[in-house]
Amino acid sequence: MNYQEAKALLEKKGQTQLLRYYGELTESEQASLLHVIGSLDWSFEEAFKNPEDLSGAGRDIRPIDGMKRPAIEAKKAVFKAAGVEAIKAGKVAAVLLAGGQGTRLGVDGPKGAYDIGVTRPLYIFEQQMNNLLEVVNECGAYVPLYIMTSEKNHAETTAFWKEHNYFGYPETEVKFFVQDMAPAVDFEGKIFLETKERPALSPNGNGGWFTSLKRAGLVDELKARGVEWINIYAVDNVLQRIADPVFVGATLLSGVNCGAKVVTKNNPKERVGVLCLENGKPAIIEYYELTDEMANEQAADGSLAYIYGVILNYLFRLEQLERTAAARMPVHIVKKKIEHVNEAGETVRPETENGYKFELLAVDLIKFMDSVLPFEVEREREFAPIKNKTGVDSVESARALLEKNGVKL
Repeated sequence: MNYQEAKALLEKKGQTQLLRYYGELTESEQASLLHVIGSLDWSFEEAFKNPEDLSGAGRDIRPIDGMKRPAIEAKKAVFKAAGVEAIKAGKVAAVLLAGGQGTRLGVDGPKGAYDIGVTRPLYIFEQQMNNLLEVVNECGAYVPLYIMTSEKNHAETTAFWKEHNYFGYPETEVKFFVQDMAPAVDFEGKIFLETKERPALSPNGNGGWFTSLKRAGLVDELKARGVEWINIYAVDNVLQRIADPVFVGATLLSGVNCGAKVVTKNNPKERVGVLCLENGKPAIIEYYELTDEMANEQAADGSLAYIYGVILNYLFRLEQLERTAAARMPVHIVKKKIEHVNEAGETVRPETENGYKFELLAVDLIKFMDSVLPFEVEREREFAPIKNKTGVDSVESARALLEKNGVKL
């Protein structure tokens, strides 16, 4: 895209501020800016003009039945045998959603590179790979691993994995791909400039993982390998059980298109998404979209009606993902503090929210699966999220749970 083409496009879009400093830039910076403008994803415009009501209010949302731990334990041997067989046959791959930064933990760089060790180095990536290697050793077969990074952390992430010899995994079994980006805008819908030569872009949410994987050409590779199921998981849970044979087997034998690991919520307002039914089909309502009435509703036995909190560990049937790849996913518009360059050319680091980011969430994929198995796991064995440095869901709480599970820190 040349300057005249960019100017015409931005005039049409009402976004000419992106060229405000064009005359001050070097030739290479100008070329970079024009390239980014030419590749901008403008789908945010529709979401901004016509935002969806994504709260639970006014929708036909009801509790869902799931497979509780006693039922899982009763058939554990059968489930495990089916899962091991599928993994040995190469039918299961894993996708790690690792596009996040460690900003809230007080460090720059990839969140997965954060050291949670006390007496020795132990990185988030490393602990998760230790969990996966247990499955590999148990099944006698590697699970192909695909890691989604972001533009901001891709180089650091790939270098970190190489530096640490892929944490005991063969390099041939690990592939990286970059998450798609979306513009960040002010409250009027104007795209911020992050620097004079670059529009403000941010990862488009973990829900874009499959389209990003497909764009990277890796879906074709998965199919060529005979993969039928993809286990996606979040980087911030150090107790993730990845490609868990019991979970895999239970999902396959249930005949559903998706399995979802869940924990029993510890209180009505716990900050986890809730697995439920919407219009008779599986769906997940984020904790901030759940109405107070729904959050506190009780089942006949006095327990919470909306009891299943998701931990971002899902097993998707690849065939179903492909069938729904073109479906329009809900866009979540989130208020954020967005660093930018103002009209005076100064860098602004706002103390309060000053704009919006547009995100797709992995939880919304559940709506397109038609059928799901809620698979209850023991919280203290499989759920140790690291979202903060101290307090609830923190480095501190995760360390305590790791030690409880026999991990040397």
